[in-house]
Order: sequence, then C-alpha cells, then structure tokens
Amino acid sequence: MSVDDKFDKLQRKLQPMPEFVEKALIEHGVMDDYLARPAYQQNDYLSWINRAKRDATKIKRLDQMIDELRQGGVYMKMDHPASYKNKT
Repeated sequence: MSVDDKFDKLQRKLQPMPEFVEKALIEHGVMDDYLARPAYQQNDYLSWINRAKRDATKIKRLDQMIDELRQGGVYMKMDHPASYKNKT
C-alpha cells in the first residue's frame, strides 16, 4: 500500500506537515518512526500541532510527539502496543 493510498482512507482533513516539524523529525532521527505510524496518527499529530495558537504550544506539542515516537508504545499519552520498540 502506498503512502497516498494510506491517506486516501482518512476521514479527517489531511494536514500539511509544517517545515519546522519535518526538520525536527529528521534532526531527532524519528522520521522513520513517524512514517511507521498509521496515517490517522500521523494526521492527528499534525492537526494537534497545527491547531495551537501560540508558538510555544506548538513546540511543546512537537516535543511530546518526538518523545512518544522515540519511546514507542505511546500515542497521545495513551498506550499503543503496536508501536512498542524492543529495548535491548
């Protein structure tokens, strides 16, 4: 299934990825973790960040997303077993 097919099934409006988010995902080495998440989670994270009115809030939400992607097993502070990572 292509990335486009994955997003075609979303019921919510597709959110654009801001440049600062893309840059942060790459710099923190979690872009692959982000892309491995289901399309709805990718879209929800971006929507959540984009809805913030203050830049400080956007950064706080971005930091939470990066931490959850790095840790694995968490989505929006909820348990997400499908994304658990092996801790060796």
